Amino acid sequence: MIIYDLKCEKGHTFEGWFKDRKAFEKQKEQKMIACPVCGSFEARELPSSPKIVTRHSGRDSEKNSPKAHRPSVLQKFHEYINKHFEDVGERFAEVALNIFHGKEDPRNIKGTTTKREEDALKDEGVKFIKVPLPKLDS
Repeated sequence: MIIYDLKCEKGHTFEGWFKDRKAFEKQKEQKMIACPVCGSFEARELPSSPKIVTRHSGRDSEKNSPKAHRPSVLQKFHEYINKHFEDVGERFAEVALNIFHGKEDPRNIKGTTTKREEDALKDEGVKFIKVPLPKLDS
């Protein structure tokens, strides 16, 4: 198993796990490697330092490695939502309906709904995705 640090054409970094170098090259050639943030199939390998394993290597050394301090995909997703979506809070269903019916300008919104509001949005034909965003520690 080999792990590569990868970067898409839009600058998002992520890891790819492959059986070997040949498997990586084949998947890259066939556009099978996609950025988990934006879906781009244009990914390049980043330089990475070798990992040296000794009998004294263990969890403490992994906790202090640069990779241990990288944001997780979930954290990056959370940051993206916070940066690119307007928080309309409990007014989500109302604002979504207004956007759907052209009463408000189209835009990315986030907020909360009750089960009843979700059902009403579905009945009206409003497309939305329910994504739980846990509170992440900094």
